[in-house]
Amino acid sequence: MSTSPTPSSKTEQENRHRTQLPQDVASLNQAFNEFLKISPADSELLARYRPQLSRGAEQFASVFYQYLFAFPATANSLTAYQQQGNVNTIDRLVKSQLQHLSNFLEGNTDKQYVERLLAIGRKHRQFGIEPVWIMGAYRLYLEHLTHTLRACSETADSDKTAIETALMKFLFRDIGLMLQGYWQDALQTILAEQKRVKELQSQVTSILANLPQLLWSVDVVENKLLYVSPTTRRICDIDASLPIPCFGWTLPEDRETVTLAWQRALNGERVEVESRILTAEKELRWFRRVFHPYANEQGNIIRIDGLMEDVSDVKANTDRLQHLAATDLLTGLPNRGCWYDRLRNALDLADRQGQQQVVVMMVDLDHFKMINDSLGHVVGDQLLCAVTERIRGLLRKSDTMGRLGGDEFALLLPSETTGRKAAGKVARNIVERLTQAFQVAGNELYVSVSVGIAVYPQDGTEADELVRRADLAMYTAKSRGGGYNFFDAPTDERYTQRLQLSSALRHALDRDEFRIFYQPKVDMKSGRLVGLEALLRWQHPHNGLLSPNCFIDIAEQSGFINPMTEWVLEQVAEQLRRFRSDGVNVPIAINVSARSLYDSRLLSQLRNNFDSHAFNNGLVEIEVTESVMMADIERGTQLLEKLSELGVSIAIDDYGTGYSSLAYLKKLPIRSVKIDKSFVIDMLASENDAVIVKSTIDLAHNLGLDVIAEGIENTQTWDLLHTLGCDTGQGYHVCRPAPLDGLQQFIASA
Repeated sequence: MSTSPTPSSKTEQENRHRTQLPQDVASLNQAFNEFLKISPADSELLARYRPQLSRGAEQFASVFYQYLFAFPATANSLTAYQQQGNVNTIDRLVKSQLQHLSNFLEGNTDKQYVERLLAIGRKHRQFGIEPVWIMGAYRLYLEHLTHTLRACSETADSDKTAIETALMKFLFRDIGLMLQGYWQDALQTILAEQKRVKELQSQVTSILANLPQLLWSVDVVENKLLYVSPTTRRICDIDASLPIPCFGWTLPEDRETVTLAWQRALNGERVEVESRILTAEKELRWFRRVFHPYANEQGNIIRIDGLMEDVSDVKANTDRLQHLAATDLLTGLPNRGCWYDRLRNALDLADRQGQQQVVVMMVDLDHFKMINDSLGHVVGDQLLCAVTERIRGLLRKSDTMGRLGGDEFALLLPSETTGRKAAGKVARNIVERLTQAFQVAGNELYVSVSVGIAVYPQDGTEADELVRRADLAMYTAKSRGGGYNFFDAPTDERYTQRLQLSSALRHALDRDEFRIFYQPKVDMKSGRLVGLEALLRWQHPHNGLLSPNCFIDIAEQSGFINPMTEWVLEQVAEQLRRFRSDGVNVPIAINVSARSLYDSRLLSQLRNNFDSHAFNNGLVEIEVTESVMMADIERGTQLLEKLSELGVSIAIDDYGTGYSSLAYLKKLPIRSVKIDKSFVIDMLASENDAVIVKSTIDLAHNLGLDVIAEGIENTQTWDLLHTLGCDTGQGYHVCRPAPLDGLQQFIASA
């Protein structure tokens, strides 16, 4: 049955047809209508026969359903969609198609219909409905409508051709608009992606322009640059004919290194290389290049991606740190580590070349500590710098002077043919040059120097061995009063033994290895005990019992003499306390070195011992050598007066060796004089020594001083001294030094 539209319906469609659409939609609609020659009459004809054409919808639904599952692509998509839990999917699709068929038969050309078709096309793309599926659906529309139209007996034969033509026009229009929507959505996606890519490119370009590193890529097959970051032109112009960017601006002497690195990259190896580049601003800078090769599926290198980075500041800092690590900050000389490295290199070179000698010289300033202590470290540092300049001025460019620490310097003379001759000449020049006065901070300073020399290969073949032996030679020179000295195995090995004793001496107190021996002093008239002299012994764990001659000078040089003296004072004070408890009243004499005498702690310790042990102060006697007093008579006098005020008796030891006169010594608060044993031992054979002894005794008595003779070894000497009027005798003839337990008979006679 055919149904004609009412007038109101017709007017409504015309109004919709005349509606002014937005320019883009209106233009699109107009274009489709014009090219497909769709007229209002076509719309009116479809609307009039819509009821007849809508028949057979159920049949269309069945056909559409079969269509969906007839093709693997649509069937697989629907099955997967349903497996995700989307129920009634097929029913909804069928109903939507029936609804679209109904809307299609209205013959609408208004804005809403156009926009709806465009929206459907966009949805199809968004849901992955491909254009070929859309074309298949419209083929079903066409077959269904054509069949329905031909089977409709109610339609006039004269209208069937017009209706079929209208259906074809609107069907093509429907397909076109839907595909237009599909393509518009695809285009918008492409444009959005292009916009995003441009934004990303802009960001990447901005980042690359802001990064100090330069990035580039080279097609090594076509030998052309694929990419160069914007900052590259700040360094150099781009030379497209060269596979390595900025290679033309690389310093000529570095180009071979860069080229070799490039060849390694072409062989598939990632390579880093540093080189210098003269930039566009004519500034020489260090750059690190990194070559990253890229291979295709066949394993052939087709591209090399690269990075360039300015490492000038890093390299400068690294060089500065390396310089600081190898340099003495005060003098600018190579430090210990750097000097040792150069010594080892020189020894390796001499070993390869053969017939070459290497000289090692240790240089140490004498009494430098005194300058530091008296004038301060600032003056001491300035003096070290001045010494450095003088010595460096005597060396060749090939020689190396280093500072090992403090006032100790090391010299290296490599590649010598006559090592001892060359070393002797340099050493003499150093000793002579350093004897000249230094003007430092308004002070005129004089220094002496001790130089030790060892020569490769005769004195050693290893660096540590040569340095150790040069050190030994230097200490031997220092013990002789300065100058220079070549390593000599017998002489310097004895010094090695002294060093070993010095090391062991520092532990002797802690290990309770010291002993006190006592030697009696007797009255030469009565033979009775009038005093004891405390003599230190060292019970060495390996060398046995050692006398002071073996270690006292070592203790003085090492500064250990003061702790030893303090220990002796404490032991003597304790022994005097025991004597007092036993009713024994025997003085004990203690030898005091120059260093201990001038130590401010000596007076305070004596005072504490007197107070804590409560014995008669006059029982302690201090023996000081004549040479110590004559070295600084004014200061020595002040110290001895303070000791005398404390109640300490004072004796001048080794009298006759210091070239002083008793008249001069009378100014000192002394009680007795000990004649040096060298005069006593030889007085029987030497008339001069006998005269000296007699004169000393007479003059001392005239000055009110007692005279003690030490070193009495026989009866004849004893008798002669007794005849000359000597007061007290001491020596092996009387008694050898012994522990207190072996002196009971002497103590009983006191």
